[in-house]
Amino acid sequence: MDWIYGIHTVNEIIKYSSENITDFCILDGSKNPRLIELCNQAQKRGIKIRYLNNRDLSELVDGPHQGVAILCKPKPYLKENELLDLVKHHGEKAFILVLDGVTDPHNLGACLRSSLAAGVNAVVIPKARSAGLTPVVRKIACGAAEVIPIAMVPNLRRILLNMKDVGIWTIGASADAKTSLYDTDLSGPLALILGGEEKGLRQLTENHCDVLCKIPMKNNVESLNVSVASGVYLFEALRQRTMTISP
Repeated sequence: MDWIYGIHTVNEIIKYSSENITDFCILDGSKNPRLIELCNQAQKRGIKIRYLNNRDLSELVDGPHQGVAILCKPKPYLKENELLDLVKHHGEKAFILVLDGVTDPHNLGACLRSSLAAGVNAVVIPKARSAGLTPVVRKIACGAAEVIPIAMVPNLRRILLNMKDVGIWTIGASADAKTSLYDTDLSGPLALILGGEEKGLRQLTENHCDVLCKIPMKNNVESLNVSVASGVYLFEALRQRTMTISP
């Protein structure tokens, strides 16, 4: 089980998965209205609260706890068949983010937060070469990790092929691509695929993309941090998918 901390993240877990909370610790004597509201929400859901001093609370976690920490069961990952069922359910509106080798927990957390904001239906990460849903990832995601379905797959190639078989168009992000992101159709059933922080997409993953595209950049900048790049790709997709055409 994981210790999760921070007011916003804990609030989201209370809202969306309170049944996974096994211990709830809060700073004793705090007058912070946000902490008081967390206590009220926890009590409404029958969660027992422990009141600790700052030193004891700090010993539970490795970061700034903001006066609250909870012990949570790990969030279950989507199974491959569940992911494919979800893709089929969303049909022409299916919108998936695939992260191939994002090992930095801060980057993964930021990608999850952007994914939720952009309307992504699920995020896919490989079992190897991925940060996974660590406490840091869940905190940086600010609740997005609790809401958005996440699949951790042992074979990324296989899941890409299976998604393509049910109608998903796979779009890979590559700095070496000839096509601009802004000239790429992102309006249909879609999986956006981004690589890791250092090397980008692996060649094997690129080989299973229907299209490769890049973000056009100025001043000889060759690449962006994956969390920044994912935001650019995701929100261009959102723009295209929500764009209304004037008569």
